[in-house]
Amino acid sequence: MTDSVKNSLLFAVVGGLILLTGFTQSWNAAILILNMGLISAIMALGVNLQWGFAGLFNVGVMGFVALGGLAVVLVSTPMTPGAWSAGGYGIVLALLLGAATVVATVMVAQKMPKGRVRTLSIIAILIAGFFIYRAVFDPSVAAVEAIEPAVAGNLGGLNLPVLLAWPAGGLLAAGAAWLIGKTALGLRSDYLAIATLGIAEIIIAILKNEDWLARGVKNVYGIPRPAPVVGYEVDLQNDPGFVARADWLGLDPVIASTLAVKLGYSLLFLIVLLVLLWMAQKALHSPWGRMMRAIRDNEVAAEAMGKDVTRRHLQIFVLGSAICGIAGAMMTTLDGQLTPSAYQPLRFTFLVWVMVIVGGSGNNLGAVLGAFLIWFLWVQVEPIGLWLMSLITSGLPDGSALKAHLIESAAHMRLLTMGLILLIVLRFSPRGLIPEK
Repeated sequence: MTDSVKNSLLFAVVGGLILLTGFTQSWNAAILILNMGLISAIMALGVNLQWGFAGLFNVGVMGFVALGGLAVVLVSTPMTPGAWSAGGYGIVLALLLGAATVVATVMVAQKMPKGRVRTLSIIAILIAGFFIYRAVFDPSVAAVEAIEPAVAGNLGGLNLPVLLAWPAGGLLAAGAAWLIGKTALGLRSDYLAIATLGIAEIIIAILKNEDWLARGVKNVYGIPRPAPVVGYEVDLQNDPGFVARADWLGLDPVIASTLAVKLGYSLLFLIVLLVLLWMAQKALHSPWGRMMRAIRDNEVAAEAMGKDVTRRHLQIFVLGSAICGIAGAMMTTLDGQLTPSAYQPLRFTFLVWVMVIVGGSGNNLGAVLGAFLIWFLWVQVEPIGLWLMSLITSGLPDGSALKAHLIESAAHMRLLTMGLILLIVLRFSPRGLIPEK
């Protein structure tokens, strides 16, 4: 069997599983799995770019995905009336003062000779900058968060089309990755993993606690949809032409409107995935891609050949993080809300890494396949586990403690299955289902 036939069969199996979900459960569930699979595939492409191309162990995927979601709020939601005049400009001024304090500290550290005078100067700049920053920042934040806190309490956004927020999410994640990379990419791989994980947690903590930015744990609701491709169900239900087409297909207009909206998202997500996959494939087979893999395989030899390893690592770290940011913006658009407490390392870092490893690191098609397969299992294993436990315990009496315990344990089948799949793949196909050539 040739590689192309084998790969086609693997994708056909995953597609068949999604179709089976539609026939046995509901088409709403099947299309939702498809949409989240497309988004997960984009995340996996970003991680594969960093790990598969360059060997960078980024465990902060969650933070870049969250920044993509934040970009949707900052770009697409309407501006809160009176927020900027109440304290928005003060917040911007305080942030600029904080940045100026950091810049001044770095300049003093670089320009002045080592000694007690330099140390005292740095301490004085940091202390003075901190108190000035807080004196401007705190009252401005209090003024913004006092504006209708039940429904607003934040600055809001630019009220631009949500499709513009997707590249903006990539740019925001890329900017954060550049700042992180300038400080952390010189670290050894295990220290880089610890640093990126810690920075991701810092990003989530900021999103949860800074209400003026995106309402914190109160969440942002009502994020607009990418019109005209994706509309609203109620508008479709009130459209006589759409209702007539739904009746002709034998569908209830309510169900048909839900399916139409989700399929609109599927079309947009598929276009983005295909564009990014095409670009990643071009990069993989370009001289730049061959150079990145040479650096991955032997940094010392690549550096001896005159390659700037740190600079190339920074490039690919920024690119991979930008792709994760785009995926985060798409996911927030699909959800219609930003929920900072929903960003968990298990879902947005560990699971994406499992997708890349199972699919085949270093192979873009493998990352896409792994994303669809692992996301399908992540969604379906729990109901399948509940059905399996109910079948196993069907012979036990209803009051049995063992039966109750086994049925309650079905919720843990998801984590058990992910770990089991990872172990099986690492044992029998350590390079993944579609290995790198």
